Amino acid sequence: MKKYDYVIVGAGLFGAVFANKVTKKGKKCLVIEKRDHIGGNIYTENIEGINVHKYGAHIFHTSNKKVWDYVNEFADFNNYINSPMAIYKDEIYNLPFNMNTFSKLWNIKTPDEAKKIIEKQVRSANITNPSNLEEQAISLVGKDIYEKLVKGYTAKQWGKKPADLPAFIIKRLPVRFTYNNNYFNDCYQGIPIGGYTSIIEKMFKGCDIKLSCDYFSDREYYNSLGDKLVYTGMIDRFYDNCYGKLEYRSLRFETSTKDIANYQGNAVINYTDIDVPYTRIIEHKHFELDKVNSDKTIITKEYPEKFTSDSEPYYPVNDSKNLEIYEKYKQKADLEKNVIFGGRLGQYKYYDMDKVIEQAFIVADKENGMSLA
Repeated sequence: MKKYDYVIVGAGLFGAVFANKVTKKGKKCLVIEKRDHIGGNIYTENIEGINVHKYGAHIFHTSNKKVWDYVNEFADFNNYINSPMAIYKDEIYNLPFNMNTFSKLWNIKTPDEAKKIIEKQVRSANITNPSNLEEQAISLVGKDIYEKLVKGYTAKQWGKKPADLPAFIIKRLPVRFTYNNNYFNDCYQGIPIGGYTSIIEKMFKGCDIKLSCDYFSDREYYNSLGDKLVYTGMIDRFYDNCYGKLEYRSLRFETSTKDIANYQGNAVINYTDIDVPYTRIIEHKHFELDKVNSDKTIITKEYPEKFTSDSEPYYPVNDSKNLEIYEKYKQKADLEKNVIFGGRLGQYKYYDMDKVIEQAFIVADKENGMSLA
């Protein structure tokens, strides 16, 4: 007899939620993780009394009350509101694009003034059928906002000139004619007090976990340990790239401790100038709403990079070419009876955390024989 009901490849959020749901129904799970810690990209590590987001800023936000109630079973959340700033050369702006942004850009005060300037710039661009991301962005917000706050950041994030990217990547750009700096529109938002790692630890309660363990080093053996496999890695790697390699973007993080109490005055500041190599600086203590009493602070610079076999895939490149390849993998995956694909890499979608949880709910409820209605 096999020892486990499920072998879960990847100790990130999808695997943790799935494991938590099926373990409550008496199932046994083995978790295999190639990193030396659980939590995937939401892993947090306490350094100098500060919960450091090791793989970039993760602000939990959702409008799904079921998801919000679920995560609150594992931790109390503070009332952190994501209000990032953007620096372009020597200028600083509020994000998302709102009246604070427009007031700084054009020295105006009213929504009507802002609307007229944007409308005038959109008309003067005279773009009726955008053929690339640059034209799409200008047709939505005009040239000023595009040049200062979109162009350089987008080029760094994707590793390509906006004029060389497809238009559909930017279907809309959030523009608010209010003085509201809250980046998200969701009903619920916050950071777990104590960090994300403790949440994942609680979700995996009752599971066996093997860290620093590469599934592909002996996949037949690991497959033999369970009745079903839950796979959260790259779907193309699972099928030995038989339809070609999917494209991903990677990130490099440069974290340092500063001997000052406050480095930049905000948790997240984006750098939209193409000449600055990183896209943003995160100051982790500000996620904790000044609850950290320390004369030091920790910052992380985030550098987007091309994905290689030696780097981590952080998000899929969901353009038409890659989606066409993915569809072939998905059709193959749909025929699997004993393999479940989940998460950003397994389903090749740029999910936010709440969407990962929603997908894990669907899969786990189906495995538990629960109605999805």
